[in-house]
Amino acid sequence: MKIDGNPYRSVWVDPADAWSVRIIDQTRLPWALEFLRLTTPREVAQAIRSMQVRGAPLIGAAAAYGMALAAREDAATPALEAAADMLLATRPTAVNLRWALHRMMNRLRMARAANRVEIAYREAGAIADEDVAQNASIGRHGAALIEDISRQGTNRPINILTHCNAGWLATVDWGTALAPIYMAHDAGIAVHVWVDETRPRNQGALLTAYELGKHGVPHTVIVDNAGGHLMQHRQVDLCIVGADRVTRNGDAANKIGTYLKALAAYDNNIPFWVAVPSSTIDWTTADGIANIPIEERAATEVTTVTGRAMDGSVDTVRVAPSDSPAANPAFDVTPARLLTGLITERGCGAASEAGLRGLFPDLAA
Repeated sequence: MKIDGNPYRSVWVDPADAWSVRIIDQTRLPWALEFLRLTTPREVAQAIRSMQVRGAPLIGAAAAYGMALAAREDAATPALEAAADMLLATRPTAVNLRWALHRMMNRLRMARAANRVEIAYREAGAIADEDVAQNASIGRHGAALIEDISRQGTNRPINILTHCNAGWLATVDWGTALAPIYMAHDAGIAVHVWVDETRPRNQGALLTAYELGKHGVPHTVIVDNAGGHLMQHRQVDLCIVGADRVTRNGDAANKIGTYLKALAAYDNNIPFWVAVPSSTIDWTTADGIANIPIEERAATEVTTVTGRAMDGSVDTVRVAPSDSPAANPAFDVTPARLLTGLITERGCGAASEAGLRGLFPDLAA
């Protein structure tokens, strides 16, 4: 995707030295576009933990490159296993992280130590390239859903509500939930996006709005609690969100607040789709509500907010009494019964074990 006409991925190997890893520091957006150079697996782990890189597919790709950096330091199996354990501990909810690390370790264990650095970079690059291709395919399948609505003869843009950031900044490129929107927009379909602010970190207001604006997609930022009202007044045609994990029965874990939006959409008979690549499907877990670990992040994310002051400076201020505690569950789980379906790289299907097995019989086995 492009920023001011310049194409970017969200993670890449620095061409200047052909080994260090570059990322966009997402904690600085939209106030500044800054790039970080990562040179050790510990720096990659810190970037994931601090959400300088975030989004389930991007976390997986970044961790894969972290394993390549680990192989440069020490290609022995015990050292690689220790690096994988360190990276895995950074974020417990997103399944892509575990998937990417298992894939890297399986590939590296089969290789001779002398060849592991080259193989690690090649495998990490393959994970990144596959993510781009999968998301582009998700975009095509999701854009067809938007086109179907546009054919119903409305004389206004198709209104799409999304939550959090599931665009190209959350993946290597294209995004999951936003890929269909980008492709529909690029195909000339008039779309408008309702962008949930997504407290407490405001990934919608900060990142999704930034992405859409740079790509020229019409959008409006709304407070998290406005979605139900808009749905009641028929100002939302469909909802598309991403996910950090989808269990084999179709339950979807996504940024906190997704469940409430799905309830509102269900009550108003509005399609609610979850867009995910196959790497986000957790085939080992049957019940998301009972078994997906929900990350509890720092209370300061709730009690403070960062923004640009009137004098142009960027500052963090407290928005709650100093003696008030805060809870901060980062995700919730939307049960499959509330979902219209899943948009994947292999097409759209029901949010159910049968639906997933129909799309991915090879992976389900």
